[in-house]
Amino acid sequence: MVTALGRASVTGAVRDAAAAGMTALVLATVSDFAVLRPDPLTGLRAYRDFAAGEAYTDHRRQLDGIRQAVAAADAEVATSAAELDRAAAGGGTVVLLGCEGGDFLEGDLRRLEEARSDGITVLTLVHYRPNQIGDVQTEPPVHGGLSPFGRAVVAECNQLGILIDCAHASFETTVAALEASDQPVIISHGQLAHPDSTHPRLLTTAHAVAVASAGGLIGAWPVGLTSRSLADLGTEIIRLTEAVGPGQVAVGTDLDGNYQPVLTSYHQFPDLARLLDGHGLPAAHIRQILGGNAAALLTRIRPLRRARPAPSHALGAGQQPAAASAMPDRAGWIPTRSTGRPQCMTPTTQDPNTTARQANSRGHRSYRNDARK
Repeated sequence: MVTALGRASVTGAVRDAAAAGMTALVLATVSDFAVLRPDPLTGLRAYRDFAAGEAYTDHRRQLDGIRQAVAAADAEVATSAAELDRAAAGGGTVVLLGCEGGDFLEGDLRRLEEARSDGITVLTLVHYRPNQIGDVQTEPPVHGGLSPFGRAVVAECNQLGILIDCAHASFETTVAALEASDQPVIISHGQLAHPDSTHPRLLTTAHAVAVASAGGLIGAWPVGLTSRSLADLGTEIIRLTEAVGPGQVAVGTDLDGNYQPVLTSYHQFPDLARLLDGHGLPAAHIRQILGGNAAALLTRIRPLRRARPAPSHALGAGQQPAAASAMPDRAGWIPTRSTGRPQCMTPTTQDPNTTARQANSRGHRSYRNDARK
Protein backbone atom coordinates (compact mmCIF):
# COMPACT_ATOMS: atom_id res chain seq x y z
CA MET A 1 0.00 0.00 0.00
CA VAL A 2 1.02 3.58 -0.42
CA THR A 3 3.16 5.03 2.29
CA ALA A 4 2.76 8.66 3.25
CA LEU A 5 6.29 9.93 3.49
CA GLY A 6 7.18 12.78 5.73
CA ARG A 7 9.64 15.52 4.76
CA ALA A 8 12.30 14.13 7.08
CA SER A 9 12.02 10.73 5.38
CA VAL A 10 12.52 12.26 1.94
CA THR A 11 15.48 14.30 3.16
CA GLY A 12 16.96 11.11 4.57
CA ALA A 13 16.45 9.34 1.25
CA VAL A 14 18.36 12.05 -0.59
CA ARG A 15 21.21 11.77 1.90
CA ASP A 16 21.21 7.98 1.63
CA ALA A 17 21.41 8.22 -2.14
CA ALA A 18 24.38 10.55 -1.86
CA ALA A 19 26.09 8.22 0.61
CA ALA A 20 25.63 5.33 -1.83
CA GLY A 21 27.21 7.33 -4.62
CA MET A 22 24.09 8.01 -6.64
CA THR A 23 24.37 10.86 -9.10
CA ALA A 24 20.68 11.69 -8.95
CA LEU A 25 17.30 10.67 -7.75
CA VAL A 26 13.87 11.68 -8.99
CA LEU A 27 11.34 13.01 -6.51
CA ALA A 28 7.84 13.22 -7.89
CA THR A 29 4.50 14.46 -6.70
CA VAL A 30 1.62 11.97 -6.91
CA SER A 31 -1.31 13.86 -8.40
CA ASP A 32 -4.10 11.53 -7.33
CA PHE A 33 -2.72 10.71 -3.89
CA ALA A 34 -5.49 12.57 -2.05
CA VAL A 35 -8.22 10.33 -3.49
CA LEU A 36 -6.51 6.93 -3.35
CA ARG A 37 -7.18 4.03 -1.04
CA PRO A 38 -5.70 0.51 -0.91
CA ASP A 39 -7.52 -2.04 -3.06
CA PRO A 40 -7.04 -5.83 -2.90
CA LEU A 41 -7.29 -6.29 -6.67
CA THR A 42 -5.42 -3.33 -8.15
CA GLY A 43 -3.20 -2.20 -5.28
CA LEU A 44 -4.73 1.28 -5.17
CA ARG A 45 -7.95 2.81 -6.42
CA ALA A 46 -9.58 6.23 -6.39
CA TYR A 47 -12.47 6.16 -3.93
CA ARG A 48 -13.93 9.58 -4.77
CA ASP A 49 -13.71 12.39 -7.29
CA PHE A 50 -11.57 15.47 -6.79
CA ALA A 51 -13.11 18.71 -5.63
CA ALA A 52 -12.56 21.60 -8.02
CA GLY A 53 -8.91 22.69 -7.85
CA GLU A 54 -7.99 19.99 -5.32
CA ALA A 55 -5.55 18.04 -7.50
CA TYR A 56 -3.65 21.18 -8.46
CA THR A 57 -3.50 22.47 -4.90
CA ASP A 58 -2.23 19.15 -3.57
CA HIS A 59 0.36 18.90 -6.35
CA ARG A 60 1.73 22.31 -5.40
CA ARG A 61 1.70 21.39 -1.71
CA GLN A 62 3.70 18.24 -2.42
CA LEU A 63 6.09 20.13 -4.67
CA ASP A 64 6.74 22.69 -1.94
CA GLY A 65 7.43 19.86 0.49
CA ILE A 66 9.85 18.20 -1.91
CA ARG A 67 11.78 21.41 -2.42
CA GLN A 68 12.05 21.89 1.33
CA ALA A 69 13.27 18.31 1.76
CA VAL A 70 15.87 18.74 -0.99
CA ALA A 71 17.11 21.98 0.58
CA ALA A 72 17.34 20.29 3.99
CA ALA A 73 19.55 17.62 2.43
CA ASP A 74 21.83 20.33 0.97
CA ALA A 75 21.05 19.04 -2.52
CA GLU A 76 20.08 20.84 -5.71
CA VAL A 77 17.43 20.32 -8.37
CA ALA A 78 18.68 19.52 -11.87
CA THR A 79 16.56 20.29 -14.92
CA SER A 80 18.71 19.05 -17.82
CA ALA A 81 21.00 16.24 -18.89
CA ALA A 82 23.88 18.72 -18.90
CA GLU A 83 23.36 19.43 -15.19
CA LEU A 84 23.33 15.69 -14.51
CA ASP A 85 26.59 15.31 -16.41
CA ARG A 86 28.13 18.05 -14.27
CA ALA A 87 26.95 16.31 -11.11
CA ALA A 88 28.46 13.03 -12.31
CA ALA A 89 31.75 14.71 -13.16
CA GLY A 90 31.89 16.55 -9.84
CA GLY A 91 30.83 13.64 -7.63
CA GLY A 92 27.64 15.32 -6.45
CA THR A 93 24.07 14.11 -6.07
CA VAL A 94 21.19 16.09 -7.57
CA VAL A 95 17.42 15.72 -7.68
CA LEU A 96 15.15 15.57 -10.72
CA LEU A 97 11.52 16.53 -10.24
CA GLY A 98 8.64 14.52 -11.65
CA CYS A 99 4.92 14.08 -11.31
CA GLU A 100 3.03 10.80 -11.31
CA GLY A 101 -0.27 11.51 -12.98
CA GLY A 102 -1.32 14.57 -14.94
CA ASP A 103 -4.44 15.06 -12.81
CA PHE A 104 -3.05 18.37 -11.52
CA LEU A 105 -3.46 19.87 -15.00
CA GLU A 106 -7.24 19.73 -14.57
CA GLY A 107 -7.68 20.30 -18.29
CA ASP A 108 -5.44 23.39 -18.36
CA LEU A 109 -2.49 22.89 -20.71
CA ARG A 110 -0.83 26.08 -19.43
CA ARG A 111 -0.06 24.29 -16.16
CA LEU A 112 2.34 22.03 -18.04
CA GLU A 113 4.51 25.00 -18.94
CA GLU A 114 4.27 26.13 -15.34
CA ALA A 115 5.37 22.68 -14.21
CA ARG A 116 8.39 22.80 -16.51
CA SER A 117 9.30 26.21 -15.12
CA ASP A 118 9.02 24.69 -11.66
CA GLY A 119 11.67 22.16 -12.68
CA ILE A 120 9.48 19.17 -13.58
CA THR A 121 11.33 16.98 -16.09
CA VAL A 122 9.30 13.74 -16.04
CA LEU A 123 5.50 13.36 -16.36
CA THR A 124 3.73 10.06 -15.81
CA LEU A 125 0.55 10.68 -17.80
CA VAL A 126 -1.79 8.65 -15.60
CA HIS A 127 -1.70 6.86 -12.27
CA TYR A 128 -4.54 4.94 -10.58
CA ARG A 129 -7.55 6.82 -11.90
CA PRO A 130 -8.55 7.57 -15.47
CA ASN A 131 -7.94 11.30 -15.75
CA GLN A 132 -8.53 13.79 -18.55
CA ILE A 133 -5.42 12.51 -20.33
CA GLY A 134 -6.13 8.82 -20.78
CA ASP A 135 -7.00 5.37 -19.49
CA VAL A 136 -5.12 3.29 -16.94
CA GLN A 137 -4.27 -0.39 -16.66
CA THR A 138 -6.26 -0.92 -13.49
CA GLU A 139 -9.68 0.55 -14.39
CA PRO A 140 -12.23 0.12 -17.20
CA PRO A 141 -11.51 2.41 -20.18
CA VAL A 142 -13.12 5.83 -20.34
CA HIS A 143 -11.48 7.39 -23.39
CA GLY A 144 -10.60 4.34 -25.44
CA GLY A 145 -6.93 5.22 -24.94
CA LEU A 146 -5.51 8.74 -25.06
CA SER A 147 -8.03 11.60 -25.04
CA PRO A 148 -7.77 14.63 -27.37
CA PHE A 149 -6.50 16.59 -24.37
CA GLY A 150 -4.01 13.80 -23.76
CA ARG A 151 -2.66 14.19 -27.28
CA ALA A 152 -2.20 17.90 -26.64
CA VAL A 153 -0.36 17.09 -23.40
CA VAL A 154 2.02 14.76 -25.24
CA ALA A 155 2.72 17.39 -27.89
CA GLU A 156 3.35 20.05 -25.24
CA CYS A 157 5.70 17.74 -23.34
CA ASN A 158 7.69 17.33 -26.56
CA GLN A 159 7.86 21.10 -26.94
CA LEU A 160 8.99 21.66 -23.35
CA GLY A 161 11.44 18.78 -23.11
CA ILE A 162 9.46 16.82 -20.52
CA LEU A 163 10.06 13.06 -20.58
CA ILE A 164 6.77 11.18 -21.05
CA ASP A 165 6.22 8.16 -18.80
CA CYS A 166 3.53 5.63 -19.72
CA ALA A 167 3.74 3.58 -16.53
CA HIS A 168 0.17 2.74 -15.41
CA ALA A 169 -1.21 3.62 -18.85
CA SER A 170 -3.34 1.05 -20.66
CA PHE A 171 -1.94 -0.53 -23.81
CA GLU A 172 -4.28 1.61 -25.93
CA THR A 173 -3.20 4.79 -24.12
CA THR A 174 0.45 3.87 -24.55
CA VAL A 175 0.12 3.16 -28.28
CA ALA A 176 -1.70 6.45 -28.81
CA ALA A 177 0.97 8.32 -26.85
CA LEU A 178 3.66 6.74 -29.02
CA GLU A 179 1.80 7.83 -32.13
CA ALA A 180 1.42 11.37 -30.81
CA SER A 181 4.99 11.80 -29.56
CA ASP A 182 7.98 12.95 -31.57
CA GLN A 183 10.30 11.75 -28.79
CA PRO A 184 10.81 8.40 -27.03
CA VAL A 185 8.64 7.56 -24.04
CA ILE A 186 9.35 5.30 -21.09
CA ILE A 187 7.55 2.87 -18.85
CA SER A 188 9.36 3.79 -15.66
CA HIS A 189 8.27 0.75 -13.71
CA GLY A 190 6.68 -2.31 -15.19
CA GLN A 191 7.20 -6.03 -15.54
CA LEU A 192 6.26 -8.69 -18.03
CA ALA A 193 3.30 -10.88 -17.18
CA HIS A 194 3.65 -14.62 -16.69
CA PRO A 195 1.19 -17.16 -18.09
CA ASP A 196 -0.31 -17.58 -14.63
CA SER A 197 -0.22 -13.86 -13.73
CA THR A 198 -3.41 -11.83 -13.73
CA HIS A 199 -2.46 -8.55 -12.07
CA PRO A 200 -3.50 -5.66 -14.35
CA ARG A 201 -0.26 -3.75 -13.73
CA LEU A 202 1.82 -6.34 -15.58
CA LEU A 203 2.74 -5.84 -19.24
CA THR A 204 2.16 -8.00 -22.27
CA THR A 205 5.15 -8.53 -24.53
CA ALA A 206 3.38 -6.44 -27.20
CA HIS A 207 3.05 -3.56 -24.73
CA ALA A 208 6.76 -3.58 -23.88
CA VAL A 209 7.84 -4.05 -27.50
CA ALA A 210 5.72 -1.08 -28.64
CA VAL A 211 7.60 1.29 -26.31
CA ALA A 212 11.00 -0.23 -27.05
CA SER A 213 10.47 -0.17 -30.83
CA ALA A 214 9.92 3.59 -30.63
CA GLY A 215 13.26 4.08 -28.86
CA GLY A 216 11.92 4.09 -25.30
CA LEU A 217 12.88 2.19 -22.18
CA ILE A 218 11.18 -0.28 -19.86
CA GLY A 219 12.13 -0.03 -16.20
CA ALA A 220 12.13 -3.48 -14.60
CA TRP A 221 9.93 -3.09 -11.55
CA PRO A 222 11.38 -4.88 -8.45
CA VAL A 223 8.02 -5.68 -6.96
CA GLY A 224 6.53 -8.70 -5.26
CA LEU A 225 4.05 -9.30 -8.08
CA THR A 226 6.64 -11.25 -10.06
CA SER A 227 9.66 -11.50 -7.78
CA ARG A 228 10.28 -12.82 -4.30
CA SER A 229 13.99 -12.07 -4.17
CA LEU A 230 16.71 -10.01 -5.81
CA ALA A 231 17.64 -13.12 -7.77
CA ASP A 232 14.09 -13.24 -9.15
CA LEU A 233 14.46 -9.62 -10.25
CA GLY A 234 17.60 -10.58 -12.13
CA THR A 235 15.60 -13.25 -13.94
CA GLU A 236 12.84 -10.75 -14.76
CA ILE A 237 15.40 -8.33 -16.21
CA ILE A 238 16.72 -11.12 -18.41
CA ARG A 239 13.16 -11.81 -19.60
CA LEU A 240 12.80 -8.17 -20.55
CA THR A 241 16.09 -8.13 -22.43
CA GLU A 242 14.98 -11.20 -24.36
CA ALA A 243 11.70 -9.47 -25.28
CA VAL A 244 12.93 -5.99 -26.21
CA GLY A 245 16.74 -6.11 -26.27
CA PRO A 246 19.29 -4.97 -23.66
CA GLY A 247 19.40 -1.47 -25.13
CA GLN A 248 15.82 -0.78 -24.08
CA VAL A 249 15.84 -2.00 -20.47
CA ALA A 250 16.59 -0.15 -17.23
CA VAL A 251 15.96 -0.79 -13.54
CA GLY A 252 12.74 0.71 -12.26
CA THR A 253 11.74 0.79 -8.65
CA ASP A 254 9.64 2.31 -5.93
CA LEU A 255 12.02 1.97 -3.07
CA ASP A 256 9.98 3.56 -0.26
CA GLY A 257 6.68 1.83 -0.06
CA ASN A 258 6.85 -0.69 -2.85
CA TYR A 259 4.73 -3.83 -2.61
CA GLN A 260 6.95 -6.58 -1.22
CA PRO A 261 10.10 -4.91 -2.61
CA VAL A 262 13.07 -7.05 -3.62
CA LEU A 263 15.45 -4.11 -4.09
CA THR A 264 15.51 -2.13 -0.86
CA SER A 265 18.82 -0.27 -0.84
CA TYR A 266 20.95 1.75 -3.22
CA HIS A 267 23.85 -0.42 -2.08
CA GLN A 268 22.33 -3.51 -3.75
CA PHE A 269 23.22 -2.45 -7.29
CA PRO A 270 26.56 -4.28 -7.23
CA ASP A 271 24.69 -7.42 -6.11
CA LEU A 272 22.26 -7.02 -9.00
CA ALA A 273 25.14 -6.56 -11.42
CA ARG A 274 26.67 -9.82 -10.21
CA LEU A 275 23.36 -11.63 -10.65
CA LEU A 276 23.06 -10.40 -14.24
CA ASP A 277 26.65 -11.46 -14.87
CA GLY A 278 25.73 -14.90 -13.53
CA HIS A 279 23.02 -15.10 -16.20
CA GLY A 280 25.73 -14.64 -18.81
CA LEU A 281 24.82 -11.07 -19.70
CA PRO A 282 27.84 -9.26 -21.19
CA ALA A 283 29.39 -6.51 -19.07
CA ALA A 284 28.55 -3.89 -21.69
CA HIS A 285 24.86 -4.83 -21.52
CA ILE A 286 24.88 -4.76 -17.72
CA ARG A 287 26.27 -1.22 -17.83
CA GLN A 288 23.52 -0.26 -20.26
CA ILE A 289 20.78 -1.65 -18.06
CA LEU A 290 22.17 -0.21 -14.84
CA GLY A 291 22.50 3.31 -16.17
CA GLY A 292 23.80 3.72 -19.67
CA ASN A 293 20.46 3.34 -21.43
CA ALA A 294 18.79 5.92 -19.22
CA ALA A 295 21.66 8.36 -19.54
CA ALA A 296 21.59 8.09 -23.31
CA LEU A 297 17.83 8.59 -23.46
CA LEU A 298 17.96 11.71 -21.30
CA THR A 299 20.28 13.41 -23.74
CA ARG A 300 17.67 12.92 -26.48
CA ILE A 301 14.86 14.71 -24.63
CA ARG A 302 15.47 18.33 -25.53
CA PRO A 303 13.03 21.25 -25.37
CA LEU A 304 11.91 22.82 -28.62
CA ARG A 305 10.65 25.82 -26.70
CA ARG A 306 11.68 27.40 -23.43
CA ALA A 307 9.11 27.52 -20.66
CA ARG A 308 8.33 30.96 -19.31
CA PRO A 309 9.24 31.61 -15.67
CA ALA A 310 6.61 30.20 -13.34
CA PRO A 311 4.67 32.59 -11.10
CA SER A 312 5.37 32.43 -7.39
CA HIS A 313 2.89 30.31 -5.46
CA ALA A 314 2.05 31.10 -1.88
CA LEU A 315 0.22 28.69 0.37
CA GLY A 316 -3.25 29.79 1.32
CA ALA A 317 -4.21 30.72 4.84
CA GLY A 318 -3.99 27.76 7.14
CA GLN A 319 -2.23 25.55 4.57
CA GLN A 320 0.86 23.69 5.63
CA PRO A 321 3.69 22.71 3.33
CA ALA A 322 3.71 19.06 2.36
CA ALA A 323 5.14 17.32 5.34
CA ALA A 324 3.61 13.88 5.57
CA SER A 325 1.97 13.26 2.28
CA ALA A 326 2.69 11.05 -0.62
CA MET A 327 6.12 12.07 -1.49
CA PRO A 328 7.13 11.56 -5.05
CA ASP A 329 8.89 9.07 -7.00
CA ARG A 330 12.44 8.81 -6.41
CA ALA A 331 14.20 7.42 -9.31
CA GLY A 332 16.30 8.54 -12.02
CA TRP A 333 17.63 8.19 -15.44
CA ILE A 334 20.94 9.70 -14.74
CA PRO A 335 24.61 9.21 -15.33
CA THR A 336 26.37 8.57 -12.11
CA ARG A 337 29.73 9.47 -10.87
CA SER A 338 32.41 6.90 -11.38
CA THR A 339 33.92 5.35 -8.30
CA GLY A 340 34.67 1.85 -9.30
CA ARG A 341 31.17 0.64 -8.52
CA PRO A 342 29.12 -1.03 -11.25
CA GLN A 343 27.41 1.59 -13.32
CA CYS A 344 23.71 1.47 -12.99
CA MET A 345 20.80 3.46 -14.10
CA THR A 346 17.15 2.82 -13.76
CA PRO A 347 13.69 4.38 -13.93
CA THR A 348 11.50 5.16 -10.92
CA THR A 349 7.95 5.59 -9.61
CA GLN A 350 5.57 4.59 -6.82
CA ASP A 351 3.06 1.77 -6.99
CA PRO A 352 0.10 -0.27 -5.90
CA ASN A 353 2.23 -0.52 -3.38
CA THR A 354 4.72 2.32 -3.51
CA THR A 355 5.90 5.74 -2.67
CA ALA A 356 9.14 7.00 -4.08
CA ARG A 357 11.62 6.61 -6.84
CA GLN A 358 15.25 6.75 -6.94
CA ALA A 359 18.05 7.33 -9.23
CA ASN A 360 21.52 6.16 -9.62
CA SER A 361 24.98 6.16 -8.65
CA ARG A 362 28.42 6.45 -9.89
CA GLY A 363 29.41 5.66 -13.32
CA HIS A 364 26.02 5.91 -14.98
CA ARG A 365 23.70 4.42 -12.58
CA SER A 366 20.24 5.74 -12.65
CA TYR A 367 17.60 4.35 -10.50
CA ARG A 368 14.23 5.60 -9.69
CA ASN A 369 12.05 4.97 -6.86
CA ASP A 370 8.56 6.33 -6.39
CA ALA A 371 6.02 7.41 -3.99
CA ARG A 372 3.15 5.96 -5.83
CA LYS A 373 1.62 2.89 -7.27
